[in-house]
Amino acid sequence: MPQITYKEETYKIIGAAIEVHKELGHGFLEAVFQEALELELADQSILFESQKQLQIHYKGRVLKKRYIADFLINNDILVEIKAIEKLTSKEESQVINYLNATQLKLGLLINFGSQGKLEWKRLVN
Repeated sequence: MPQITYKEETYKIIGAAIEVHKELGHGFLEAVFQEALELELADQSILFESQKQLQIHYKGRVLKKRYIADFLINNDILVEIKAIEKLTSKEESQVINYLNATQLKLGLLINFGSQGKLEWKRLVN
């Protein structure tokens, strides 16, 4: 089976999020979008773990404290979802920090809360 690329994975994940946003709109709490996205990812046969505990690395050592990712897709893409009015550099920094601490290479920040279109950012470590 051919290896799927980050670009293809990202496209599929964003497509699933768009489907959730089309169905639910923007007025729910993050937990509602979390559950709906779980269903949509499963429906689209995208391999994921929800509320995945990840190790945090500090100077070559693993901390006792864990980070809980909203989603880990195909064991290599971190997905952080929000339901806020607008994404800011604060949320982007949060995802970059999570990528650095977990040593993952790619993160998606998806915001279901903005009025109008779904908002997303692709962040690379």
